[in-house]
Amino acid sequence: MNTEKDFSPLTPNIVRALNDKLYEKRKVAALEIEKLVREFVAQNNSTQIKHVIQILASEFALSQHPHSRKGGLIGLAACSIALGKDSGLYLKELIEPVLTCFNDSDSRLRYYACEALYNIVKVARGAVLPHFNLLFDGLSKLAADPDPNVKSGSELLDRLLKDIVTESNTFDLVAFVPLLRERIYSNNQYARQFIISWIHVLESVPDINLLDYLPEILDGLFQILGDNSKEIRRTCEVVLGEFLKEIKKTPSSVKFAEMANILVIHCQVADETKLTNDLIQLTAMTWMREFIQLAGRVVLPYSSGILTAVLPCLSYDDRKKNTKEAASACNHSLMKLVTPEDDEDDEEEKSASTGSPSREDGQPKTEADSSNMLNASQDSVGFSNISFFTPATSDRPQVSLDLDGIVQVLDRHLHDSSTGMMTRIAVLKWLYHLYIKTPRKMFRHTDSLFPMLLKTLSDESDEVILKDLEVLAEIASSPAGQTDQALSCDSTDNKLVLKVPEGAKPGQQPSSGSKAVDSSPSTPSMNSYFYKFMINLLKRFSLERKLLDNRGAFIIRQLCLLLHAENIFHSMADILLKEEDLKFASTMVQTLNTILLTSAELFQLRNQLKDLRTQESCALFCCLYRSWCHNPVATVSLCFLTQNYKHAYDLIQKFGNLEVTVDFLMEVDKLVQLIESPIFTYLRLQLLDVENNPYLIKALYGLLMLLPQSQAFQLLSNRLKCVPNPELMRTVDESKYMDSKQQAASKRASHAQMDYNELLQHFDRVQSKHLEVRHQRSGRANDHPDRKLM
Repeated sequence: MNTEKDFSPLTPNIVRALNDKLYEKRKVAALEIEKLVREFVAQNNSTQIKHVIQILASEFALSQHPHSRKGGLIGLAACSIALGKDSGLYLKELIEPVLTCFNDSDSRLRYYACEALYNIVKVARGAVLPHFNLLFDGLSKLAADPDPNVKSGSELLDRLLKDIVTESNTFDLVAFVPLLRERIYSNNQYARQFIISWIHVLESVPDINLLDYLPEILDGLFQILGDNSKEIRRTCEVVLGEFLKEIKKTPSSVKFAEMANILVIHCQVADETKLTNDLIQLTAMTWMREFIQLAGRVVLPYSSGILTAVLPCLSYDDRKKNTKEAASACNHSLMKLVTPEDDEDDEEEKSASTGSPSREDGQPKTEADSSNMLNASQDSVGFSNISFFTPATSDRPQVSLDLDGIVQVLDRHLHDSSTGMMTRIAVLKWLYHLYIKTPRKMFRHTDSLFPMLLKTLSDESDEVILKDLEVLAEIASSPAGQTDQALSCDSTDNKLVLKVPEGAKPGQQPSSGSKAVDSSPSTPSMNSYFYKFMINLLKRFSLERKLLDNRGAFIIRQLCLLLHAENIFHSMADILLKEEDLKFASTMVQTLNTILLTSAELFQLRNQLKDLRTQESCALFCCLYRSWCHNPVATVSLCFLTQNYKHAYDLIQKFGNLEVTVDFLMEVDKLVQLIESPIFTYLRLQLLDVENNPYLIKALYGLLMLLPQSQAFQLLSNRLKCVPNPELMRTVDESKYMDSKQQAASKRASHAQMDYNELLQHFDRVQSKHLEVRHQRSGRANDHPDRKLM
């Protein structure tokens, strides 16, 4: 430094001492400067004070010589001490050169700068708050300083500054938040520790409402929560916990919508191998649970994103039990937010509406608000682990359900083969809930959802299949699904082509004057999707025989509970009547017949068919009979069930012309076993009335003659040996005997309404087709080039 330069009012001795390499001499110079400045303060000579500060800053603190810089720093601190409460008038000039030295390469100089600033701040106290951002920026750099002495000094200064902020009620939070938002994304461990400690302090000050600015720093807090340092994570957890407590206390002032997307992102784990991600996910899921419960419908525009995050967590194992429970609570609470109000159309949709019926709950729909639809961007729904959903606008007075986004998320999870069982169940529960609450809007998505719902019937889990059937049953029975569109299922890739039977238009109710056997099974409770469902279900059974063998009876029985057994059997019989794959038709009839005769779910339908007392029951019998003809033994069992014993005898007489195979005899064997079951108790008791049931006995003897002398033969033979002598049975009261004859005559009269000759002819035609197909198959086998003559 040029010692000949004029540094007045600083004396040459002061200048020389400030430039000395020894700290003691610089300290003596600082005391002289302090004395000099006190004199200027007493004289109220602000010009000289500014001149001294300027010389110390430009000529010393910012000098190229390291000892001069050290002298300048201690000199500026001395000025501040001398100024006392008046130092606030000169803080900018005092602080800026000191902060510049924070970037010095010499660690000792950085330490002296930290010491100097400590003295300046200690004297000025609250007066430094207008310069807080400059101080915070400088401190954030020293917090990550590699030198332990510098770090120690910065921590002392940091504590002092925190005390000042805590005591003050004039802290400018608005000006500070942008800097905090910028610094919070630092990856340095010490910088993160510094940032989180400041947030903790500011959050605890009653006069500082940091909650209003939480949306701007929440993402950064979750980033810090993933730090490798246990101490930093613990501090961040405490801070987030305090914020959540405050949110619960004052939910009305919380900006839930602005933070929803942040939580959606952190509820999803991008790297499951990183243990800290589990903590982030659990914390975010806990927040999400509270947000949904506190904010209610405010979060509906973000529902698709929430589901993207929540649904995979439902399949977590016990290692992530807490996250799974929080996700389950989120899912349940979000589902409860969907109400029938979300099914209301906006004005544009109303003008284009074709008048679809509302749900059967009978509650009238109120006029929809034209602003009640959320046009969420579907492009934002990706297939990556991290999904982000943005509502179209935020200035609408009412929030609305992001139905399109939700359906897209649910459909994606159904298509994903890696989706866990509990997640699939939750997806199906959501679909069912949406069809109940918002049927009109959901039916716009039915055509795209329908194939996957059918495919889900092949799921390994019975519970998944049950939920899937509930959804399909709701689709098939909801009045909102009524359309005039003819439904059919054509496939160019598969041999099976199932068509809706002629005269059975979906959704059309049969007229009372139509012929019973030609009437459609559609009833007022069914819609146009019912037949489409039945057709596709049978098609699936045809293409996946394993599904039919393992789950066919289970699926059909459940459908009988959900959609009424008569609808199921009537429609399937109609469809199978036109089935071209005769082998499948026979197998399917056998399956349906077994379900009809053995399942508890079919008790009411069996009673309906037992006596054929009504025109409807006769029509149902004729419909079933025509398809049951694909399987002769099943046809006979249907006649036994409906007490058409003469017709059963006539059919058995024709069995002599059929090709009796081992499979055929096994079916007769099973029928004999069924005759001994509780289902046919009434039939066995009718054997006591020999005179009124001669054809029953003849039919049973006919079955006996068909059987080889097997166990079933012995069983039926023993039963027929128990048939009493008709002469012995006449010892009963004659009046009762006449009553029984009258009842039998009445029953025959009701049966006489049906054309049994036509039914027999139909049986012959069907069996001829089966015989022709078997001969064709046999011919192809004989023509095989590898076949050798014996």
